[in-house]
Amino acid sequence: MQFFEKLKLRLEWFALVCVSSLLGLMPLDTASALMGKAWRLFAPMTERHPRAVDHIRKAYPDMSAEEADQTIRKMWEHLGRVAAETLLLDRLFAARDRVRFKNPEILEKIKASDAGCVFVTMHGGNWEVVGMESGRLGLPIAGVYQALANPLSDEYLAAKRRPIYQLGLFHKSHRTAQKLISIIRKGGSTAFVADVRDRRGVEITFFGQKAYATHIPAYLARAGNVPVIAVRAIRTKGARYVIEGKDVPVPRTDNKKQDAIDGTQAIHDQFEAWIREDPSQWMWILKKWQR
Repeated sequence: MQFFEKLKLRLEWFALVCVSSLLGLMPLDTASALMGKAWRLFAPMTERHPRAVDHIRKAYPDMSAEEADQTIRKMWEHLGRVAAETLLLDRLFAARDRVRFKNPEILEKIKASDAGCVFVTMHGGNWEVVGMESGRLGLPIAGVYQALANPLSDEYLAAKRRPIYQLGLFHKSHRTAQKLISIIRKGGSTAFVADVRDRRGVEITFFGQKAYATHIPAYLARAGNVPVIAVRAIRTKGARYVIEGKDVPVPRTDNKKQDAIDGTQAIHDQFEAWIREDPSQWMWILKKWQR
């Protein structure tokens, strides 16, 4: 049994490497577009498509079934592009004209403070690229991610992400928070994809419904007395992005627990406002509203 499990993991890893190699033979925009079209064609045949349609219709009660279906098909195309671009992150990172920060003054302010910050982003546009400009502008960051079940595939993808995170790339674990607190206290910055459901997190309101989210970013910002900066990557054309940042207020009262909840709510209010600008660029397959 152990032999076949190891074989399965190696075959999954090998398939990932093969797809990455094939995409690497193409121009970046071509590879992104090809994967996007493939996902738009085949992903609606999976069980995740009706789930995503159900999620968006609950978030937008007035949206018709047809409009919801078309929006989710556009979402699949975006996610397909993200998949290809993740495998080609080194080329995105090297092409300095493909990712630009819309309001770099927000980073300059953090840099001038010598205190760092907590960056939070969502599964919108291409969340893999949001940290690229930070290091280039002199604000190195540490990243946090959810490790894959396949350790071979996980290490393959982590190696592509590490150049973005000059202060380290850490997978979520019970020891990660202490590492991040240490980085913040030394004046560093951290980055989270903060819109996923977290059973150990806090209850908030998201698109008018009860949802669950990690409170760690707000907690770290409060504990380190640093700001929370929400960032998003807006796809403009092909594999090109504009990064936008917004300062999110995190309360600091005598009630630490409530501050973390209120800060997490403020983060998700900003996420919701951004998603409403273009719902097709957010990952509606997330089980955000299920406990």
